Amino acid sequence: MSVIYLLISISIVVAVLFFAAFIQAVRRGQYDDDYTPSVRMLFDDELQTDTQTETKDEKQD
Repeated sequence: MSVIYLLISISIVVAVLFFAAFIQAVRRGQYDDDYTPSVRMLFDDELQTDTQTETKDEKQD
């Protein structure tokens, strides 16, 4: 029975540590903008090809 008390206390300590790490990450702003980076990676190639075609067109003129 003492093992159950030990495991419960250890699990509570681990849960508190994870919660503290989560609160610290939120305060540092890690979760402020999670939409833009995922969309930016989809459009990076288009932006690069647009600038490459513009520079090719400028060289031809």
